[in-house]
Amino acid sequence: MEENLQEQIKEIVKKFPKGQDSLIEVLHKIQERFGYISEEAQKIVAKELRISQSKVFGVVTFYHFFRQEPIGKHLITVCRGTACHVRGAGRVANALEKTLGIKVGQTTKDRKFTLGVARCFGACGLAPVVDIDGKTYGRMNPNKMKELLAKFE
Repeated sequence: MEENLQEQIKEIVKKFPKGQDSLIEVLHKIQERFGYISEEAQKIVAKELRISQSKVFGVVTFYHFFRQEPIGKHLITVCRGTACHVRGAGRVANALEKTLGIKVGQTTKDRKFTLGVARCFGACGLAPVVDIDGKTYGRMNPNKMKELLAKFE
């Protein structure tokens, strides 16, 4: 697997100039391909871009959109923007944590669900909003969320 990973990452990196300026774009491409950026992938990127491993790690851990662990089959993201917050997004997130048995940022043991939050989806008129696998669901509450979640099990 390690050799295959290295070859796939080399294939991605060769499309970009060497150096730090390409780092974020390369990391996005790797995450698109693998779903996350493993420690081994970070080491390979550092070597291929000719930058330090600490620089790669710093970027991966600084930006919230990069993941270092595999995500579940279904990615659930709760909007925590102002409108959603005021209209009960916290209750929706708490209900999801309780139902799934995980905290925000975690994945269920069966790797079925990953729970995340975002600052704003730009759908304030539908607040509170939840995104599941790229589809937006509006006017959510804990009961509606449980019903919706059942469709993904």
